[in-house]
Amino acid sequence: MIMSVCNLCPRKCNVDRKNGEKGYCGEGSRLKIGRAALHFWEEPSISGERGSGTVFFSGCNLGCVYCQNREISAEHAGRFLTEEELCAIFLDLQKQGAHNINLVTPTHYAPQIADALHLAKRGGLAIPIVYNCGGYESVETLETLQGLIDIYMPDMKYFDEKYALRYSNAPNYFEIAKAAVFEMFRQVGKNEFDENGMMKRGVIVRHMMLPGLLFDSKKIIDYLYKEYGDDIFISIMSQYTPLPWVEKYPEINKKISEEYYSSLIDYAESIGIKNAYIQDGEAASESFIPEFYKK
Repeated sequence: MIMSVCNLCPRKCNVDRKNGEKGYCGEGSRLKIGRAALHFWEEPSISGERGSGTVFFSGCNLGCVYCQNREISAEHAGRFLTEEELCAIFLDLQKQGAHNINLVTPTHYAPQIADALHLAKRGGLAIPIVYNCGGYESVETLETLQGLIDIYMPDMKYFDEKYALRYSNAPNYFEIAKAAVFEMFRQVGKNEFDENGMMKRGVIVRHMMLPGLLFDSKKIIDYLYKEYGDDIFISIMSQYTPLPWVEKYPEINKKISEEYYSSLIDYAESIGIKNAYIQDGEAASESFIPEFYKK
């Protein structure tokens, strides 16, 4: 698992990123970030009142057709920096009051990030580290991160492979994401929170509904609850936005209706899920939100 024969993600491109070749992610071996700042719009136990110290990495190993971070993930906006500079960013975000360091789309830079985290921890970094990814992860890569990551926050996007292929060109997505979440849970275990309801350790699996995929969404919710019960959190997201680049996919070129989203929430409640995050608004049942998140 080295950058000269890169197989950090399940695509296993085997390209020589050290010498300038680029694989599916579109990035070489030099760290590149699109943004680093306090972020206040994650799940309540991640953003809290002071914000999550979020670092957006350029490039992506998925490339979903509906991506809402396209400028960074597909157009590779950002700046290059060293591991030492990334370490300094982590420490600065902690100094600003961040509840955690939130690594967004980090997979294709896992070795460099690990180096920067080791440096930062020696330099006094003491807040939780969040690994915020698309779920299309290699178990072997995740194993190299054991002990460095406190909170895993993967997506679980699709159950049926036909959707994974059409919208993310990701063969065997569900089986790969399933194995990845299993490894994540093995590493960090059941969710732990501090006295203010901020997550210290654990797993949050995100699922964003897509238009027309209610049945697929139910299968994902079913799987997660049957496998993990309330030992993990499930974040059921409704903020899908049909941006211009999905015009070629008319079936998802529309918003999620409130009624459509509510039907998934009702289903999740009916099978007994307690530990879940849902969107604000009429679709959100207060009884579905853990007590310490209620305002």
